Amino acid sequence: MRIAQIAPLAESVPPKLYDGTERVVSWLTEELVALGHDVTLFASGDSETTAKLVPVISRAIRLARPKPETLAAYAAQLDAVAQAAHSFDVLHFHTDWIHLPLISRLGVPHLTTFHNRLDTPDLPRVAARFPRSPAVSISDHHRTPLAAAKWLGTVYHGMPAGALEPSFEKGRYLVFLGRLAKEKGPETAIRWARAVGMPLRMAAKIPRAETRYYRDHLRPLIDGELIGLVGEVDDRAKRDLLSGAAALLFPIDWPEPFGLVMIEAMACGTPVVALRRGSVPEIVDEGVTGFIVSDDEEAIAALGRIGELDRRRVRATFERRFLSRRMAQDYLGHYAALARSESRTSSPLGMLDGP
Repeated sequence: MRIAQIAPLAESVPPKLYDGTERVVSWLTEELVALGHDVTLFASGDSETTAKLVPVISRAIRLARPKPETLAAYAAQLDAVAQAAHSFDVLHFHTDWIHLPLISRLGVPHLTTFHNRLDTPDLPRVAARFPRSPAVSISDHHRTPLAAAKWLGTVYHGMPAGALEPSFEKGRYLVFLGRLAKEKGPETAIRWARAVGMPLRMAAKIPRAETRYYRDHLRPLIDGELIGLVGEVDDRAKRDLLSGAAALLFPIDWPEPFGLVMIEAMACGTPVVALRRGSVPEIVDEGVTGFIVSDDEEAIAALGRIGELDRRRVRATFERRFLSRRMAQDYLGHYAALARSESRTSSPLGMLDGP
């Protein structure tokens, strides 16, 4: 098939440091190429891929200096996609909502994978404008706020088997990996680690919007001994950090759409202790790849049992459920169905509601 992958422009594909969406786009793109498909990636020019790259800006927005104007960058990307749209069997967007007013009117097979939260109060009204635009969720829970959208299904993320190597030795510390934002639960992770007396290594970036939260709530808790801040890590450092951990702590306080770090931990053979929020019950196999808990008491008890879990079985479950080959094959099923059923003639879409 002739497939277009349209990536966000905040990070390169794959990202140089922290981020999930562009990493998943990279894994999917490379797997589709390996399966013999003709893939074109619309992304920043500092991306690396075996697909054909259409570099709509020279460098990804977050790390570029000077920083590109965000809306202008996406305007350039959409123009490039629109010019080439009819040369593809399917267009696969990972850019949330920005492309829908244009693409829904071009009459070409397309789908959107939403990677971010869908539970904000404005989104049902926005989604109602695009009832014919096919979408994919990254967990079943992810789609619940927009039940009326045209969902093709859920496709769980997957990563290459060799992206992270497992370690089957008992870990020596706990790890928190992600953004240092309140919704990610870093204070809870610190509380759990202190309760069980295990060192906690926090590998995370501090978003600009969260600087005050970090200063007021987290920095006083980080002593450099029991609780240590590693900072933002690249892929190699992430592998070493996760492989040496006894468990990943995932104490989220929001409806997590997927939680890529959970399967990254599993790839290393490292079990997960996570709060029952969002996608967690779909990703963690209770008592196999980790423990799902509802409060501090259950979390402390789970950490006391973490040594009971077989790290080889954690890795084997990852290989069965979360490889990029399975992800690519799931998407190919949706691509083929769209290519058969979607008309290539322009069909303007009327609005269901006014602004």
